[in-house]
Amino acid sequence: MERKIIDFDQGWDYMQKGITKLKKILEGAPETPFSSEEYMMLYTTIYNMCTQKPPNDFSQQLYDKYKDAFDEYIKITVLPSLREKHDEFMLRELVQRWLNHKVMVRWLSRFFHYLDRYFISRRSLPGLGAVGLTCFRESVYMEVRVNARKAVIALIDKEREGEQIDRSLLKNVLDIFVEIGMGEMGQYEQDFEVHMLEDTADYYKSKAANWIEIDSCPDYMLKAEDCLRRERDRVSHYLHCSTEQKLVEKVQLELLVTHANQLLEKENSGCHALLRDDKVEDLSRMYRLYHKIPKGLDPVANVFKQHITVEGTSLVQQAEEATSNQTTNGSGFQEQVLVRKFLELHDKYMVYVNDCFMNHTLFHKALKEAFEIFCNKTVAGSSSAELLSTFCDNILKKGGSEKLSDEAIEDTLEKVVKLLAYISDKDLFAEFYRKKLARRLLFDRSANDDHEKCILTKLKQQCGGQFTSKMEGMVVDLTLARDNQLKFEEYLRDNSHVNPGIDLTVTVLTTGFWPSYKSFDLNLPSEMIRCLEVFKGFYETRTKHRKLTWIYSLGTCHVTGCCPTAIQQC
Repeated sequence: MERKIIDFDQGWDYMQKGITKLKKILEGAPETPFSSEEYMMLYTTIYNMCTQKPPNDFSQQLYDKYKDAFDEYIKITVLPSLREKHDEFMLRELVQRWLNHKVMVRWLSRFFHYLDRYFISRRSLPGLGAVGLTCFRESVYMEVRVNARKAVIALIDKEREGEQIDRSLLKNVLDIFVEIGMGEMGQYEQDFEVHMLEDTADYYKSKAANWIEIDSCPDYMLKAEDCLRRERDRVSHYLHCSTEQKLVEKVQLELLVTHANQLLEKENSGCHALLRDDKVEDLSRMYRLYHKIPKGLDPVANVFKQHITVEGTSLVQQAEEATSNQTTNGSGFQEQVLVRKFLELHDKYMVYVNDCFMNHTLFHKALKEAFEIFCNKTVAGSSSAELLSTFCDNILKKGGSEKLSDEAIEDTLEKVVKLLAYISDKDLFAEFYRKKLARRLLFDRSANDDHEKCILTKLKQQCGGQFTSKMEGMVVDLTLARDNQLKFEEYLRDNSHVNPGIDLTVTVLTTGFWPSYKSFDLNLPSEMIRCLEVFKGFYETRTKHRKLTWIYSLGTCHVTGCCPTAIQQC
């Protein structure tokens, strides 16, 4: 049995009734929802009109009528309702009309679904959903976008001034700007974002010009930080997430970059003042504000370097003046105080680098360059290399002026080695240190062998193995010398006939490790000559490939004289 042919007018009249009912529902008129039977009848009507044989296949006409249905509704109902409202009321109407339109697209797409399945795919035409959204974009969005944008930006500015606004409304409006692009962000960016960013720049340019004149640096930074937080908050509530970076950069430019020098150099409250007054929290805030700005930390690091340089140079000048006026405390006292102050200064500003400036390499560099300036100045004719080696000597020798616990000594030595990194002539330090080390080792003035080894290990880590090779050789020589002395005493016990009858202690040194000492002939008593010959005989039993050269200037001799009343040592 053949299916009855439906002519176009008859079929479209039936569809028109369904579309009219849908419009009434959208407008809030009293109307019963579509039943499943009604839906099936509407779908079937489209199906039948599209599957009839030509010339009764009305697919193209129905496709055109589908678009006309939207155009008619927009022209007669939607646009008039939008044109009679303004500002926030217009935005609310726009949101409602957009929601209604999406509902209309969803229902009509169901009614006309057969077109999507076959006719549209075969002809490569825009789908029903795309046609519906395009109608709204071309007829509604293009007309209201400017007014909508202005209304949204006006509300944002009100919120910036502290007024309460309907954030959900803005979110819904801006979602229209996004969704109308149908997967592309062009509409949102060109029709809203660009203009909003321009308004943001103007807004904060005005604010910054006022704040920079009346606020202190800490107060200004608090306001800037709060503004950035609020702008990020706006993104999380109603702006698109892709806007955040651009928005933050605009605010940073107007509040922080443009006025950076003026802010950092503010008298009595700028970066110098914050460092001077130990305003740790404010300095941390300064870092947080500027570290994400390209090269934003450069001027901060420069001020940091200048401040440390001034403070360090002042310490040098004070030491110079104190040394020239020094009448008490002995020679070199002020120089030792200076090194201690250098260490304290370094500790202080390393805390800033690590805590306030989050261990940023730029501030490590600034600290290093500042210390290199004043750590290489001479004080009372003494170079920093000499001062540092003397300071170490005072710590490591018996009876030194630095009375510290073992733990404090190790900590101080580590700091000294760090300070050495800023000394330009490290080889000069090595020479001074080696001479003082030699005196401590040869004259038994070293307070603790472990401390001697500790600093050599730290120096080796800092400056390399070649830097400490001679010093390490000196320490090894002394260890070997003790073993050698025990062997010598054993030799004398086993060979009593060669015992010179005098207690003799000999320290054998390796020429290349130790400082150069002058060797000269000395007219020794026969008893001493006998001692030297005995030791030479012993030494030749241990090695025949080393030549002994006696350095009399480093030796000591204890002569005990018997007197009637007492025993005196000379």
